[in-house]
Amino acid sequence: MSPLPGVRHGIVCNRLGKVLADFVDDRGLGYVVNNDSGVITSRNPDTVRGPDVSYYSFDRLPKGDPPKGYNPSPPELACEVLSPSDRWDEAIAKAGEYLGAGVLVVLVLDLEARTATVFESAKAPATLGAGGVLRLDAALPGFEVMVEKLFA
Repeated sequence: MSPLPGVRHGIVCNRLGKVLADFVDDRGLGYVVNNDSGVITSRNPDTVRGPDVSYYSFDRLPKGDPPKGYNPSPPELACEVLSPSDRWDEAIAKAGEYLGAGVLVVLVLDLEARTATVFESAKAPATLGAGGVLRLDAALPGFEVMVEKLFA
């Protein structure tokens, strides 16, 4: 069992979720989901991951009552905020699992380094510092935010 991540982690998750939800809601694109809502990354045996924040378009999670369990389709975007006990090699492996399951973009925020790393299939990961502009075009065309605005 991993130790709980703490208040700073929660603040950054909330900021990220709010920024994404404002963009998604203003355009009527879909749902922003947080709080480790499960994403199935493989079957037989089943593996389920819980991103801190994720985005599903209405194509992948239609309007109406959401499923009671896990959504059968993966989100377009899965976001992880590294906890103090998280290791980068594990975050990279998890990003690979998400991408292999059909997630278009994986975002990893590093609290200590104050960086955002974007993973996409067939592309090298891109890391942005606090002064960088985060864009997630493969999942959310037109979205952009200064990385520094995500950190407490």
